[in-house]
Amino acid sequence: MSEVGDRLDYLVAHHGGKAEALLKRIASRHQRLGFGNLAANKQKLHRWKTGTQPDRHTQLALAHLLNVPRHDVVDLGWPTWLNRAVPEALLAPHRATPTALKAPRKAGETVERRRFMISAAAGGMALALAPVAPATASTGQRVGDDLATLHEQRLIALRHLDDKVGSGHVYNAAVNEFDMIAEALRTTSYNEATGQRLLAAAADAQRAAGWTAYDSGYPDRAEEHFADAAEDALTSGDSEVLATTLSFWAIKLYSTRSPQEAASLLEAAKAPGRTTGSARMLAMLHARACRAHARAGDRRASDREANAALDAYTHAIPLAEDLPSLYWVNLGEIYQLLGSSALNLGHPGRALDHFQQAAAVGFAELQENYDGDSFPRGAAIYEARAAEAHLELDAVEQAVAVAHLAVEHMGGVNSARGSTALADLRTKLRAHRNVPDVRDFLDFTA
Repeated sequence: MSEVGDRLDYLVAHHGGKAEALLKRIASRHQRLGFGNLAANKQKLHRWKTGTQPDRHTQLALAHLLNVPRHDVVDLGWPTWLNRAVPEALLAPHRATPTALKAPRKAGETVERRRFMISAAAGGMALALAPVAPATASTGQRVGDDLATLHEQRLIALRHLDDKVGSGHVYNAAVNEFDMIAEALRTTSYNEATGQRLLAAAADAQRAAGWTAYDSGYPDRAEEHFADAAEDALTSGDSEVLATTLSFWAIKLYSTRSPQEAASLLEAAKAPGRTTGSARMLAMLHARACRAHARAGDRRASDREANAALDAYTHAIPLAEDLPSLYWVNLGEIYQLLGSSALNLGHPGRALDHFQQAAAVGFAELQENYDGDSFPRGAAIYEARAAEAHLELDAVEQAVAVAHLAVEHMGGVNSARGSTALADLRTKLRAHRNVPDVRDFLDFTA
């Protein structure tokens, strides 16, 4: 069967189970978009499978059903946009063996995998997959929710350790956590709910390994972990872990010259993000998408996502009552991301406005301002960006003052990403070495 045929069969399976059901849904969107009536007979689907290209309006109706942006249909054309919307990794029936149930691998071992295997989760594609609990062992110790709870608590602790001491110390712990969970999934017995929680925890451990690998300077290794994490999160049906995984994966992508792919992942993440019911989650995803589009040089899309982030945040519940994975997301963090995006787009003045808002917004007791003491690595990176913005505005003394704050925050934190941010700032400052304050800073940090 053709690649188009495989993808259409996948859509049939997840949109009613019969060709007519899928075509009726497409026809409904066709009419809703103002394109008129569309016949829904299965011969139409057969023609698409055998090489007939749907007309533009029909493609737009299908794209609307899948929440694929209109510009993808126009810019990419058929069947490229469909191939992107339904990547090959989703075509295998329910992935009978999640990565957590496969034989354990050593950290960093190469895994052949298409990089963007689940980018087409956009518009609810991922959530159309019914969660599949991992098959339980027929023998072995019976475990319950208490084991899943223990692993979830340990993963929360790893997140906070990463914030405080940096990724270099946390990566091995995340890999070991995954190995323990995978061992339990393979060798113990449990009910379906416990199995899904354990698989979601395995996905989160892989996400933590991916993030700390990237932050430690190993982007290729991070890619492997993120792909495994996304696959397990998708199979577990845990929308919080899936959305979080895609958002962290996107950071790695837009920071390593793949901003368009990052934007696609973040678009994908919005579907499970909405399912969590957390406005804070959506605000974070929009802010990250703002960053991805800024890295791609698309100001209009970046501004659109920035506004969406701020709008979504107005509906956020108190931080202490929100999802545990979002403990780091407050209004200050959103403004830091918007400031970073403005800097990427060549607007240092606007960037500084956002950075200043991040520090001053709201009241500390409401946990809305950015807390650099709790997140020293992040503070150092944002301060390095603020210093760069000052330099671009020829405010050299202010740049040096902020640079000193960045160095102070990075003290004792093991992070290649943070160290690179400071090294890049030092490179930019060397052009002003004739200024005494700059010369002193460069000598101090040599």
